[in-house]
Amino acid sequence: MGQLPLSMAAPSDLQPTPAERRVLSELRDGKSNGSIAVSLSLSRRTVESHLSRLLAKTGCRNRTQLLLWSMAER
Repeated sequence: MGQLPLSMAAPSDLQPTPAERRVLSELRDGKSNGSIAVSLSLSRRTVESHLSRLLAKTGCRNRTQLLLWSMAER
């Protein structure tokens, strides 16, 4: 596995939105994008968009790094 992003604390303007936080919660439960979409009554594309924005905000390179970042931020 690669390195985590250098900064684990995101500036306030880069904090996840409430919708992104809901997606992160589902991600921590080990759900796939499709399962997250069903659980949150969203389209799969919307879930993918939330995850893409979260990756950009956090500097994470992949879902695993994002999951680790999310758990450290809890």
